[in-house]
Amino acid sequence: MATNRNAAIGFIFITLLIDVIGFGIIIPVMPRLIEELAHVDISHASKIGGWLLFAFAITQFCFSPLVGNLSDKYGRRPVLLASLFGFSIDYIFLAFAPNLGWLFVGRVIAGFTGASFTTASAYIADISTPEDRAKNFGMIGAAFGLGFIIGPAIGGLLGGFGARVPFMVAAGLCMLNFLYGYFVLPESLKKENRRPFEWMRAIPGVSLYKLRKYPALKGLVVTLFLVYLGSHAVQSNWSFFTIERFNWSTTMIGISLAVVGLLVGGVQAGLTRVVNPRLGNEKSIYIGLLLYTIGMLLFAFASQSWMMFVFLVPYCLGGICGPALQSVMAGYVPSNEQGELQGSLTGLMSATTIIGPPMMANIFAYFTQKSAPVYFPGAPFLLGGALMLASGLIAYFTLGRKQLKTVM
Repeated sequence: MATNRNAAIGFIFITLLIDVIGFGIIIPVMPRLIEELAHVDISHASKIGGWLLFAFAITQFCFSPLVGNLSDKYGRRPVLLASLFGFSIDYIFLAFAPNLGWLFVGRVIAGFTGASFTTASAYIADISTPEDRAKNFGMIGAAFGLGFIIGPAIGGLLGGFGARVPFMVAAGLCMLNFLYGYFVLPESLKKENRRPFEWMRAIPGVSLYKLRKYPALKGLVVTLFLVYLGSHAVQSNWSFFTIERFNWSTTMIGISLAVVGLLVGGVQAGLTRVVNPRLGNEKSIYIGLLLYTIGMLLFAFASQSWMMFVFLVPYCLGGICGPALQSVMAGYVPSNEQGELQGSLTGLMSATTIIGPPMMANIFAYFTQKSAPVYFPGAPFLLGGALMLASGLIAYFTLGRKQLKTVM
């Protein structure tokens, strides 16, 4: 049984790794592609980049509960395969887009099928014991980190051959990932643990509302919402900020994101597996959110390129909170509702992506335009730090109530 679980985790790790590599490849070149198609400067390109993420997020928000519920009825494997196939179609649209409109079409397709991490989270919940749940959730972060070492580095190099080349490679990788999953990935959800599909539970927001029977999850949902929202200061803004502040090239952006991936992978695959059992989930959440806050504030006031690399250390160390928070939430939901929970949390993440990228992009554009009252490209990071701090306070007061009754 343990051998089968370890093999399944290995399968899902490789699947997610290839998925993240494909995503990471396009990040360094996206600002330049937007500039090329829209004929605007980097300040205005950041706004368009924010709205592209918005198009992806609002579609994913609407459909992720549906996807999560489908995986609870039909199993994780077919849903994950459909997601991987959809992403390959998205990258093809981006690679050959003649104008901005086609970029938006591609992002909508990706949002509709973008359930790889949702389904992977439910997959891991299926095969994990309560004792190793946090450790196994950390493997998602490890795949994300390693993929971000390889993907952006490749994207930075491929970007030298043209802004569209990385998208073509990403499409090929996603299709290979689909084929790998089709022939290798086993099903994780036993038939006796499946449940009938219910349309009411597939409506966006309804599944989160139904979680009201677990009182403390409300506070943890707010915590997670603020973490996701604050993280867009980095996720939606990194390339635009470093181009504006330090005039970084596509290659330099790729290198910096590879460093992010190296640090995140080290934290999730190594540090989390050692630190979290010793600290416990609760302390891991508090310390992680504090480190996120410190990292954000340091980014905001960085004045030289090397500082961004140094300041990545405390920020990425904050990653110890993610698996701990996810483990706490998953531990209080029955096994036949894990897909619904993970779909709801992905919907929550998508909701923040509806708000976060346009918000952070417009703040960045406002403080970098020629008419800005104060030139301060680090303003989104300052806001992100405040949101991380608020999330830590809410987590502290929520977990201190001890309201939850664990479902084993």
